[in-house]
Amino acid sequence: MRPLAPSSPLSWWAQARLPLFRGLAVLGLGLLFGCANASPTKSSQAAPTATASPTITPSPTVSPSPTLSPSPTPEPPMAYKWHLWTDGTQLRGANVYQRRVFPALDENIMGPGPLGPPYTQTDFDNLAASGANWVNLSVPGLFTVTPPYQPDPDVVASVDALIQMAAKARLYVVLSARTGPGRSEFSILRDGVGDWFGREYLIENVWEDAQARAAWAEMWRYTAQRYRDNPVVIGYNLMVEPNADDIVRAASPQDFFQHYQGTGYDWNAWYPDLIAAIREVDPYTPVLVEGLGYADLRWLPYLQPVNDDRVVYAFHQYRPFDYVFQEPADRLVYPGSFEDETGYFEANREWLADLLDIAVAFSQRTGAPVTANEIGVVRWAPGASRFMQDQMDLLEARGISYAVWLWYATWPPLAPEDNDFNFRFGPAPGHLRNTPNPLWDTYQNFWLRNTQRPTPTAETPSPTPTQENAP
Repeated sequence: MRPLAPSSPLSWWAQARLPLFRGLAVLGLGLLFGCANASPTKSSQAAPTATASPTITPSPTVSPSPTLSPSPTPEPPMAYKWHLWTDGTQLRGANVYQRRVFPALDENIMGPGPLGPPYTQTDFDNLAASGANWVNLSVPGLFTVTPPYQPDPDVVASVDALIQMAAKARLYVVLSARTGPGRSEFSILRDGVGDWFGREYLIENVWEDAQARAAWAEMWRYTAQRYRDNPVVIGYNLMVEPNADDIVRAASPQDFFQHYQGTGYDWNAWYPDLIAAIREVDPYTPVLVEGLGYADLRWLPYLQPVNDDRVVYAFHQYRPFDYVFQEPADRLVYPGSFEDETGYFEANREWLADLLDIAVAFSQRTGAPVTANEIGVVRWAPGASRFMQDQMDLLEARGISYAVWLWYATWPPLAPEDNDFNFRFGPAPGHLRNTPNPLWDTYQNFWLRNTQRPTPTAETPSPTPTQENAP
């Protein structure tokens, strides 16, 4: 999805949202054979008169040993992580967002840094208490954006802390990399360049720089080695909202692939390298892959599946855009009439069903699961609760897990500047405190269907030390 122009300097990111490797251990079957009948022994001396041969008693029949059934095939370590994505809708949660703080841009709005806004243990506990069992950590990747590409100690420490808080709250975690070598946060927000941030913040050379792409693979190898043994980390999302199509101003998927297929701009050409790097150190944790077009659902069919049995293909669902991202004065209603690149249409439950069936068709064609790791609507949209009720009903019916945008940090300076998707505030634009409301009720009603949670542990596992570049 291409982000819309922000309504305020800090509301941009709210608008930028969307068979198991079984080790076969078969026992050899031992067959036991019956003993042959023994022959009678003749007397050593001839009798003077012939006598009848002694009656031979048949040997008892030896029953064959029972056939041994193969022992149950042991599942690989952390196999439950894959089942969470494949056995129907089992993950219902929300996104948590952080980025690097830039004092010249942010003042105190995003907190003291180095990443912000600041989240607390209470923030995670409250999310879990609302019923969610999954948090999609939409955060910077662990490597620096500019050369030399290497682990960023500030980011590593912040992500470690977020994972620990999620684990303590008994929430599963997906690590979703917004940034990495050759890609800054502002690439996702590129429509704001020259408005609230300068061009010097816009870094997106990864699509042209083979060295940056190789470093992105190394970043994921490092990340997987660090978190592979953590039981709450159930997925690695390679890149949040790939957007090479927007950078080159492609008019459509067909236009893009006609001109850029096989180049560095083609996500299909190099995302498999990232998975290969992960599999060098972590063969089991699922990998999530979003498509171009800012992960918009209509770009999902253009993803070329990779030969890996633990990949989940992800999409963001914010259509109809005019409805989802509307300003308070727009008063656009769901169900209702809208227009997009396909023309005019009626947005209603049937329209949503047809839209989500794009994901179903992709899953059936590829044999891979799909997930909606970003869905949502601005809190003041008329009919918002019905819109999300219909959407989550349809996702549940299709066995698709989902995470809503956004579970905000309770950092007081943030609320006046960015609150569009803070559903806890209710539909009144000027209301900036938690209040019961239909949209929040709808989210909680679905979250409370969750039955799976991480097992509570006395202590969160420490990250696995890496052999090099340890922060």
